[in-house]
This record gives sequence, C-alpha cells and structure tokens, in this order.
Amino acid sequence: MGSLKDELLKAIWHAFTALDQDHSGKVSKSQLKVLSHNLCTVLKVPHDPVALEEHFRDDDEGPVSNQGYMPYLNRFILEKVQDNFDKIEFNRMCWTLCVKKNLTKNPLLITEEDAFKVWVIFNFLSEDKYPLIIVSEEIEYLLKKLTEAMGGGWQQEQFEHYKINFDDSKNGLSAWELIELIGNGQFSKGMDRQTVSMAINEVFNELILDVLKQGYMMKKGHRRKNWTERWFVLKPNIISYYVSEDLKDKKGDILLDENCCVESLPDKDGKKCLFLVKCFDKTFEISASDKKKKQEWIQAIHSTIHLLKLGSPPPHKEARQRRKELRKKQLAEQEELERQMKELQVANESKQQELEAVRKKLEEAASRAAEEEKKRLQTQVELQARFSTELEREKLIRQQMEEQVAQKSSELEQYLQRVRELEDMYLKLQEALEDERQARQDEETVRKLQARLLEEESSKRAELEKWHLEQQQAIQTTEAEKQELENQRVLKEQALQEAMEQLEQLELERKQALEQYEEVKKKLEMATDKTKSWKDKVAHHEGLIRLIEPVETGFYRVNQDGLDLLTS
Repeated sequence: MGSLKDELLKAIWHAFTALDQDHSGKVSKSQLKVLSHNLCTVLKVPHDPVALEEHFRDDDEGPVSNQGYMPYLNRFILEKVQDNFDKIEFNRMCWTLCVKKNLTKNPLLITEEDAFKVWVIFNFLSEDKYPLIIVSEEIEYLLKKLTEAMGGGWQQEQFEHYKINFDDSKNGLSAWELIELIGNGQFSKGMDRQTVSMAINEVFNELILDVLKQGYMMKKGHRRKNWTERWFVLKPNIISYYVSEDLKDKKGDILLDENCCVESLPDKDGKKCLFLVKCFDKTFEISASDKKKKQEWIQAIHSTIHLLKLGSPPPHKEARQRRKELRKKQLAEQEELERQMKELQVANESKQQELEAVRKKLEEAASRAAEEEKKRLQTQVELQARFSTELEREKLIRQQMEEQVAQKSSELEQYLQRVRELEDMYLKLQEALEDERQARQDEETVRKLQARLLEEESSKRAELEKWHLEQQQAIQTTEAEKQELENQRVLKEQALQEAMEQLEQLELERKQALEQYEEVKKKLEMATDKTKSWKDKVAHHEGLIRLIEPVETGFYRVNQDGLDLLTS
C-alpha cells in the first residue's frame, strides 16, 4: 500500500502544483474541494462532504499550502484507497488539470496522448522527492527502451553529450522537460511519428500496465475445439486475450498462480509450435507463429509463474527498485566519502596547523640555537684570549723562576766557595789560636754573632714562607703548567735534599769545630802570650767566622754582611 500511495501522490502533486496559479505554494479552498471530490470519484473512495467542509471551513484564513492539504488527503482519501480503481482514469484526471499550464507550445513529433503516456512513465521512474525530477540514469533507461522498441541502435555518445547540458542544480529533468526531449525527436532521428508512438505505447504497456509480453497467437476452443486467432496480453498474474490489439473486445482470461505450469506440445492436427498452459480448473492449448515466438512465450509465462511463487514484483518494478536502491547506496557512499573527505580536510588542516606550530617552534629553536652558538663562539674566543693571556703570563713567570733558579744556583756556588774558604780559615785558626784573652773576645763576638744570626734566621724564615706562599699562588694560577711545575718542584726538592745533606755535613763539621773550639779554649789559657800576634788577623776575618745552622726549606750563605737565604 505504501508504494501505491507514493505513486498516487506524484500525480496529485502535479495537479496541486497546476492549481497554484501564482506560484505561492498555496491553492484556494474551493479548488481543493473540487480536486478532493474528483479524487474520491476516480479512486472509488466514499466521499465525505462533511469532513471536507470541516477541514476547509470558511473561517480559516487564506489559501491552503501543500502541507496543510496533506493531513486531509492522507486521512480521508489515500488511507481508504483500494487496488480496485482504474489507474489510467486517475492519471488522466490529474493530467487534465496540469497539461494546459505546463505542456510546451512548441510543435512536437508526438501526440498529446503519447505525451500523457510519457508523463505517466515519468511519475513511475521519478525520484520519491519533491519537486519531482527524473535522474539521468532513468532517462537513459527510458530512452534505451524506446530506441529498442523502435528497432534503432542506441547512441551512447549522443546521450553523454546531452548530459553535459543538464542543469547541475537539478541533476535531472522535470516531466515537461522529458516530454519535450522525447517529442523534439532528438533521440529518434529517422523515425516517423507512428513508429515513435508505437514505441511509447509499448514501453507504457510494459512499465505502467505491467504487460510482460503481448502478440497474436492461435487458441483452441474449449467447446467447439476450433482454432481462433487472438491478441494475447501477459501480465504478472493473468493472461488476457482479445479479438484484436485495440483491446476493445475481450474474450477471456487465463488466471495464473503458483500452481500453474507451461509445457511444450508436439505438432498435431496440422498445428505447429504448440504449448500448453495448465491451471487449476482449465487447460489452454496455444499455437505460436514460429518456434522463436513459442520459446519466448513459454519462457515469459514460466518466469511469471516463478515470480508468483517467490512473491516478487514484476521484473521492471523490481529493476526500478534495484536502481533506486543502488542510487541511494551510491548517494550514501558519496555522502560518506564527502564526510570522510571533510574529516580528512579538517584533520589535514589540523595537521597543517600542528606542522606550522612545529615549524615555528623549530625556527624559534634554530634562532635560539644560533644565538647560543654565537654566545658560545664569543665565549670561546674570550676564553681563548684569556687562556693566551694566562699562558703568556705563565711563560713570563716560568722565565722569571728559571732566572731565579739560575741566580740561586750561582749563589749556591758562591756559598760553596765560601764554605771551602771557611774550612781553610778553620785550619789556620787552629794553628793561630794561642792567645787566651783574644780567644775570650772571640767567644763574646761569636755569641753576639749567634744572636744576630738567630734574628736574621727568623727574618729569613718569614721571608722564605712568604716567598713559598707566593710560589704556591703562582703554581695555582694555571692548571695547564701544573705538571711541569711539579716536575720542577721535584727537581728543586732533590736539589734541596742535596743541600740539606750538605748542611747536615756542615752541621757535623760545625759541631766538630765547636769541640775543637773548646779544646782551643783550654789551650788559650796556656798560650795567652802567643795569641796577641793573631788579633789583627782574627779581626780582619771577623766577618768570615759565622755559625751555620740548617733551616726547613733552604740553607744560608755566609758573607761579610750576614747570611743570605738560598732556596731550592
């Protein structure tokens, strides 16, 4: 019922649109009352004038829109429709309301009756959405069937060229544009009007009247058993036969159901190409004009019975439904593809934004890295300059230390020379100390000299510690020369160790000299007279007689002015 309602609504939509004279989308109530009454008549629906008057009472404001008319149309007309009305009469009534307003004034190669059939075919093939249009796939399907019915060849290139001129905003044609397309002869060149009309009628019979096959054949009578030529029309559940193809004088029907069958018969009684249609209560013997027609009719009747067993609609309706489902699926796939494309576009834009942000971050990082590299290079240059300055200073300090070491070595040599002179002097003193009084004076002088030497030793020790501290600070100024200075320090410590050993030797000798001095004192008491002659000599060498004592970090050199500190 839903499919029948959809088909009826298409024709009614044409009628409603034709009544909308000013294209406002609304129709006056009086016209809708007339339309409703006519619909009830042709659809064989009981007319309810009370409900009609109630729905369109005069106190309602203005004309009624399509949406305002639909509740009454559904409730009081379409929901009550049964499949017992004449579809052609219904379509002709709607066609009569809209044809004068919409049919083009240009001369057409088809009659108004053919235009009516094309209009009904349009309603059958059009999409189930408003305003009604027929899409290019259905146009191609219809034109192909018309071309085949006319016995012509289909020109796909011509149709593809025609499709280019379609209005992209509509994606198809209206009913009147389709009538003009078929009526102007663009796809039926070389065909006369009668051939085109026959083709339209054949396609109309198949698509609208559900005629699966038709043609003249001989039929055997049930009573007189004579053979008579009849015009047979095969529909989804019936085979009707007429006196002629004008369908005016119907002679009978062969009702088909799932229990019927069709069989081929051998030639007999002078008749050829025989086949048999068996039904529940009757059997029909039929003779085709040739073997090809016989096989076509047997196959067509067998397919019809098979569809009845399956409960399937006629082939052309099933094919139309499959095409619609395919277009719906393709549209859904296209919408899904567009949705995915939009999602991909959004994701791509998001990725582009992320990449742009990453690029900016990379540029900022590169800028910071370049700035840091510049600072690093600047710092490196400054460090290299500072290192070069420190290196030059350390080289100067090392040179000064080398000079000091050379000077100290010279002083050490002089000290050793002094020590040798003192040794000679001690030998001469042992031989010359004979005077007791002079020896006492020498003892006092030596004591004073020892006190002064102790003071000088303390001063020299402080000076040595200060110099040692400066030496440690100079060593800490550079790590690069630490190992070299360490080696020098080791060498100096070795030299100092040798000097210490020499000082210990000298200390030993000094102690021996003191022991000898004690012995000399005893001898002085015995030889005071002999020492007078040595006073001047001892006074002359007074500055050479010094007590020498060891120190912690160096040793002293004896000269006329005092002791000089020697370091390693």
